[in-house]
Amino acid sequence: MTHRKGKATLRMLAAALTLAAGLATTLGTASTAYAADAHFVLISHAPDSDSWWNTIKNAIKQADEDFNVQTDYRNPPNGDIADMARLIEQAAARNYDGVITTIADYDVLKSSISKVTEKKIPLVTINSGTEEQSEKLGAIMHIGQPEYVAGKAAGEKAKAAGVKSFLCVNHFATNAVSFERCRGFADALGVDYKTSTIDSGQDPTEIQSKVSAYLRNHPNTGAVLTLGPVPAAATLKALQQMGLAGKVFFCTFDFSDDIAKAIQAGTIQFAIDQQPYLQGYLPVAVLAIAKKDHTTDPAAIRKALQANPKFQARLQTYGLEPSYGPKNIRSGPGFITKANLDKVIKYAGQYR
Repeated sequence: MTHRKGKATLRMLAAALTLAAGLATTLGTASTAYAADAHFVLISHAPDSDSWWNTIKNAIKQADEDFNVQTDYRNPPNGDIADMARLIEQAAARNYDGVITTIADYDVLKSSISKVTEKKIPLVTINSGTEEQSEKLGAIMHIGQPEYVAGKAAGEKAKAAGVKSFLCVNHFATNAVSFERCRGFADALGVDYKTSTIDSGQDPTEIQSKVSAYLRNHPNTGAVLTLGPVPAAATLKALQQMGLAGKVFFCTFDFSDDIAKAIQAGTIQFAIDQQPYLQGYLPVAVLAIAKKDHTTDPAAIRKALQANPKFQARLQTYGLEPSYGPKNIRSGPGFITKANLDKVIKYAGQYR
């Protein structure tokens, strides 16, 4: 009896030691998993309801994995720019290893962003705003799609197809930057963008009506450019109703299921893609390289980035093509055509 009790005691002791060892291993693993080399924050202007940013959030997670860093995502729940400014100031106060932000409103945000750079916290700007504004703010670089450049690249494709005139359907004419897309397209064709652009409003029925009226009054219009999925769908209905679908060169900014179907059918030639995944992945990668290599030189960072096998694998998997400038990296324009449509559809809403 005493013997059995001794064995039981030994078994209990062994079990306790095993459990302790297991806990130590688990805790050690957890500590290792969260031992990030740096802690960054990305602050966007997007409200919680904006699902377009889900792709960027997914990209942040993958960049964190590839570069062993941690990046927080912050945004004003209702999209209020004043709230965004406060988030930027909070980021400066927390002394992150790096800050990523959009320039949703330069005049409103510049004071808050200056609090980041005054503390020598590395800054990368993305998405909205211009490369010139980014430089004034003291950022390492800007990552996004210059709207004029994107519009002009699309216009050059149209010109190569023999297009000489076009209609730009501007559904958010209250945003001055939107006209840069129309102007770029017009300059590629060598025409006046003002006489080629309509303020369509955002109601699909109104857009369809205005596009139809314009095309009736300008029957020789060679192409139509829309600036987003809603006007693209409404414009397509107008073209179908007038018997012009597939006859007029039609291209659009951004992407949706309706646009995908139209590209497959040949009624939309291509969609201009700003590749949002790159706007999430690249700034994290840039800050990680800057910290690891102790440099803010864009050329040195770009060289390290392009040599990174994990980054190159991501590009190949998702069919992405960044454009590298002397200082900045442009996420777009990319172009979605029949040739790469399947890959885009496969990852749409997640990584495209």
